[in-house]
Amino acid sequence: MTVPAPRTSTDRLGRLLNLVPYLLSRPGIRIAAAAADLGITERQLREDLELLWVCGLPGYGPGDLIDLAFDGDRVTVTYDAGIDRPLRLTPDEALALVVALRMLAETPGMANRDAIQRALAKIENAAGDLADAPVAVRIPGNDDRLSTIRGVVERRHALRLTYYTATRDEITVRVVDPMRVVLVAGRAYLEAWCRRAEAVRRFRVDRIDGFVELAEPAAPPPQAALADVQDGIFQPTADLPLVVLRVGRSSRWITEYYPCQQVREESPDAWLVSLRVTDLTWARRFVLGLGPDVTVVSPPALAREVTAQAERALAAYGQ
Repeated sequence: MTVPAPRTSTDRLGRLLNLVPYLLSRPGIRIAAAAADLGITERQLREDLELLWVCGLPGYGPGDLIDLAFDGDRVTVTYDAGIDRPLRLTPDEALALVVALRMLAETPGMANRDAIQRALAKIENAAGDLADAPVAVRIPGNDDRLSTIRGVVERRHALRLTYYTATRDEITVRVVDPMRVVLVAGRAYLEAWCRRAEAVRRFRVDRIDGFVELAEPAAPPPQAALADVQDGIFQPTADLPLVVLRVGRSSRWITEYYPCQQVREESPDAWLVSLRVTDLTWARRFVLGLGPDVTVVSPPALAREVTAQAERALAAYGQ
């Protein structure tokens, strides 16, 4: 059976926030009926209810957490931890929300931009003059370095970079012709023509270990085109290696953070997850980092590499 695309943590958070007032207005509702109303499975609803049991107010002791009562297949909220009261923001909290929403609204490729703008307008209206206070929004990726690189792009000069490539776990030196700086998912990237790769590449600013602005002008060739990054930096293509993993419950989060080609429920405790990767070296480190909850189904070469690396690590402990 093929399962629908997995929902993100943001989806679940929204569902949990709506779940308490929904249940408060329907004491003793059957779990099957509630799941049908909410558009989720009974199993998902039960998992949400188990999570609500450990949610509540700071202190997180008896009397602070949301409490539920079960009567057969019916559920009732017996303590809502104050979630039914209107939210009151302090000036600092309101300003923090304004800054965060403004940054989200300016992020390229951000979904639900209209909802962000509506929320921002409401909070700015409630915050009054406070919302107009001068605030420095700092983008992750070394502010000074980012500002300098923006200047190089504007001056249209070539750059010599010392860059850490995470997929291959190596540091390289290369000369690039900068094209633009782009912000994707809260990270800053330099998009440039790489003379070494003879192709357009995107370099995460926080992984640039060093750079030198060259006197020669940047000269990207005619075929150097800016990429569409609305759906993220990594765009899987059919020519990339396909990796299939058997994923247990504790590692299902990877389906929310990595673009998966297919997610299939093999059993209640295991999913088969297919995804494209840039190279198998990165995939080997990725799988080893996930631990025993994930096994490689294919390709066989990756399974052998993971097994060999794990055996070497165990042997080192033995020594």
